Amino acid sequence: MASLQVLNSPSILLATLNAKYIHASLGLRYLLANMGDLKPQTALREFTIARKAQDVVDELLLTLGEPAPGAVQIIGFGVYIWNVTQTCEVLRLLKTQRPGIKVVLGGPEVSHEVDEQDIVRLADHVITGWGDVSFPKLCRALLHGPQPLMKVIAGEQPPLSEIALPYAEYTDADLAHRLLYVEASRGCPFKCEFCLSSLDKTAWAFELDAFLAEMQGLYQRGARNFKFVDRTFNLKIDASVRILQFFLDRLPAPDSAEPAGDLFVHFEVIPDQLPDRLKHMIAQFPPGVLQFEVGIQSFNVEVQQRISRKQDNERTVANLRWLVQESNAHLHTDLIFGLPGETLESFAAGFDRLHALQPHEIQLGILKRLRGTPIARHTVAYGMVYDPAPPYTVRQTGVVDAATMQRFTRFSRYWDMVANSGRFTHTLLLLLLGTHRRTETGAQAGLAAASGLAMSPFYAFLGFADGLWQSTGKTSGLSPEALVDALFDYLCVGCGLPAATVQATLLADYIASGARASPHALKGLLPRQAAPQSHVAKTLAQRQERHLAVRQTVD
Repeated sequence: MASLQVLNSPSILLATLNAKYIHASLGLRYLLANMGDLKPQTALREFTIARKAQDVVDELLLTLGEPAPGAVQIIGFGVYIWNVTQTCEVLRLLKTQRPGIKVVLGGPEVSHEVDEQDIVRLADHVITGWGDVSFPKLCRALLHGPQPLMKVIAGEQPPLSEIALPYAEYTDADLAHRLLYVEASRGCPFKCEFCLSSLDKTAWAFELDAFLAEMQGLYQRGARNFKFVDRTFNLKIDASVRILQFFLDRLPAPDSAEPAGDLFVHFEVIPDQLPDRLKHMIAQFPPGVLQFEVGIQSFNVEVQQRISRKQDNERTVANLRWLVQESNAHLHTDLIFGLPGETLESFAAGFDRLHALQPHEIQLGILKRLRGTPIARHTVAYGMVYDPAPPYTVRQTGVVDAATMQRFTRFSRYWDMVANSGRFTHTLLLLLLGTHRRTETGAQAGLAAASGLAMSPFYAFLGFADGLWQSTGKTSGLSPEALVDALFDYLCVGCGLPAATVQATLLADYIASGARASPHALKGLLPRQAAPQSHVAKTLAQRQERHLAVRQTVD
């Protein structure tokens, strides 16, 4: 613990609770970079939501030390949807043990509906919106006067050129062990009502030469994982091309025998904007370097219009097809269930349409009512019922009852385990395309047969998900071996597929995944020492691990 006192009792602490250790808070580093004359007396401390609240408080107080008579101590907390509950408990303990500490909150979770939140009542001040300039100003007032008159302070949004970039604040340990968040722009011009970025008037770009100089500095220090948090990376094609060229220039020449190394770059892209100039750049990257997060959310045109989402579905499909067939980019695509007016059948049709394009991952999210988002205007008209506790997930809608919502939640968890894990590539194909049936009975089954839904990958997997829940009662803690056995039982017993075919498919997937145990369904079939995991399988597994590390519950 002695290493915590390197700054010799700072008077200002910047703190947050990350979802996992691998995440490094970009927001705190922006604040630290912009502290100006207060920077020498400011320290940064990060924790994870898994830490006990008392342990967090003990470490914060140890870092601050005992206050001198009349001295002011300040802790600024970054508050997000994924850490607000834990941070609130930290504040309760902190204010009980040392009530004189000035607590300042900031972040998206406390930037809206502030009067309704327990965590706001515990704090001394709250900065809503941008804090890069406003937090240092508030600290100067608390330390030197005059004392601020308002508890809730609207954050000042300066020109981006006046904000010090934060990338030098990433430590060597961060570069070696953590995912680095970077942004070439802030804001979003689109108005999708489920997203906080819908409140932005536009998108603002940082000066590109200065930004790329910072990226070069990170790269020279050894950074190889870059997670761009820009909402619309491909909004300005000129900037997108220059950024891609920056990373392309740091790869070996295409005809070189030298491997691409461990460079990994993640972008969120607009699905219906992929001009030829951008395609030309993307096509030059080798496998394992680029990952695109593509937010589809819904293919239902009426739902898109209802939530103010502008998306050309035909162009989106064409662009996804090109990315899958003509590029080496890893595609992580997003769909949201529970949007106002979206039925299970409508969502299933959109899922099947997306699945037919064969993206590498389909991430299935469930709508959350983020504080301040315009989606709230549909609550009464579309029967939206949300969980009152974070992350405010929709529990039912006017066209999706609570039982169906729970059923989909299980579907989503099992889809991650089986499909997005990359462990069951061939078996998944057998499950989705080889079963050719649904598990519903009676009128539902008749309707399915009449409408052709028997060929639906969505309903094929839903049948498996229902069966897995009935047999295990678990949506977590299922080992790869348990999944092998469950898939064998479902495909053979539930769907009537030949046992030898199912075993051969599961065996190939199991060996390729690198697993070393002995599922009951494969007993006597595994080689004495399983073959080493193939290079392709390792690459896919490592990429998936990187992506799972990227994913954090953000709006």
